[in-house]
Amino acid sequence: MDIPQYLFLDFEFTMPETKTEPNGFCPEIIEVGLVAVVDEQIVNQFSAYVKPLRFPQLTDRCKSFLNITQEQIDSGISFYELVTLLRQYDRERPTTVVTWGSMDMKVLRENCQSAQVAFPFTGEHRDLALEYKRFFGNKNQTALRKAVQEYGNEGIGNAHCALDDAFTAYTIFRLIENDKKYLAKTKPPTLGERIDFTQLRKKFAL
Repeated sequence: MDIPQYLFLDFEFTMPETKTEPNGFCPEIIEVGLVAVVDEQIVNQFSAYVKPLRFPQLTDRCKSFLNITQEQIDSGISFYELVTLLRQYDRERPTTVVTWGSMDMKVLRENCQSAQVAFPFTGEHRDLALEYKRFFGNKNQTALRKAVQEYGNEGIGNAHCALDDAFTAYTIFRLIENDKKYLAKTKPPTLGERIDFTQLRKKFAL
């Protein structure tokens, strides 16, 4: 049986200039970063810019916020190439996709519907931001970089760089999983574990 794979995935999206401009705007994937992990080992990583289908021209606000140029996007892979790539990962072995928040999968699903292509993933999806929120009992969702800092670490590379954010998600995933294992091991001791009755018997036999 194939060892399961974790796919840490991050997308960057197009952004509208204002609430009403451009007309009919919907977010599209323009950058992908992924880190594939099998048996706690990184086996692959990938990053690329992606050409949007419906709104190919980036807004000034998007270029400024993501520090990205139109030329970078124009030289990227097509959305169809992106879906084919993701589907290959899904077919290689049982795959769990891990993202920080639900937006990545939501936009991917909407983009697939718009492009009339099948959604590439068939396995489980884990929203790490939601797991973090529940684990620590937070009321609000914590931003990825802030969550890593709360663990005393710094995020990998630059925020809003898809591959760097994917690596950062993998970093915090390992921290949370280690905490879960630690808590599972620290069950309250039984009375027999707290008191060594053989030593007590020796003491009172004297």
